[in-house]
Amino acid sequence: MAYASFDELLRASVSAGSLSHAAIAREYQETDASPDSIRATMADQLEVMRESVAQGLAGNARSRSGLVGGDAKRVAESPSHASGTVLAHAIARALAVGEVNAAMGRIVAAPTGGASGVLPGVLLTIAEEHQIADHDLVDALITASAVGAVLAARATLSGAAGGCQAEIGSAAAMAAAAGAEMLGATPEQAGHAASLALQGLLGLVCDPIGGLVEVPCVARNATGAAVALAAIELALAGVEFPVPFDEVATAAAHIGRSLPPSLRETALGGLAATPTGRALAKEAAL
Repeated sequence: MAYASFDELLRASVSAGSLSHAAIAREYQETDASPDSIRATMADQLEVMRESVAQGLAGNARSRSGLVGGDAKRVAESPSHASGTVLAHAIARALAVGEVNAAMGRIVAAPTGGASGVLPGVLLTIAEEHQIADHDLVDALITASAVGAVLAARATLSGAAGGCQAEIGSAAAMAAAAGAEMLGATPEQAGHAASLALQGLLGLVCDPIGGLVEVPCVARNATGAAVALAAIELALAGVEFPVPFDEVATAAAHIGRSLPPSLRETALGGLAATPTGRALAKEAAL
């Protein structure tokens, strides 16, 4: 599914019929894997996502440090939702997977462990709300993979190399494109959704307290899910982001390289360097 640019993926979708079909065609060309086997592999990943969501929502996923755990269940069981049930459910699921990851549970890195909650949070919630079948969910995950491959080629998926925009930002872009396509968006609209999501998270720093993928990482999965849903709404309404996705990705790469090392996963800056951040890191190390 390794397209080096979204423009190339977009052009391929004209004959293939969709971004996901274009991605499958490229995977078949590169690996000789049949479309059925490609979808079967992705269906397995979907089940892992569902399992991690269920585990997190049960409230039993607690990190060893004690900094993370139980918030997904709190959000899911809250009697009132200021933003409506769709966003609340997406946030709860995103938190759930983030908590499972922090507790060393089994997740799908989408595209990384620290950003693993955004994609299932958004796509499983959309599927539930709109009664979308699993085969369409699988194709949406394939679209997300193709967008992630473009980001890997044009920028980075590593928080240590590009800040959290490379993780949560990439996950939000992947979820936005996939969710938009799942709801009937054209490939062009899906591209705008990806651009709208990524531009909203440009410059997001990676500042884990104590160097642990817990705070603020888990909460940022909820933020990423919300940004992705906003981008999907905009794109489906016909809003077009004037900067093409490839250029937004290139901008992310430049911004990532410009971030000082203290804001790229070293736990030396940002929230990690606050008095409370330092105190929590010291407590977690005991």
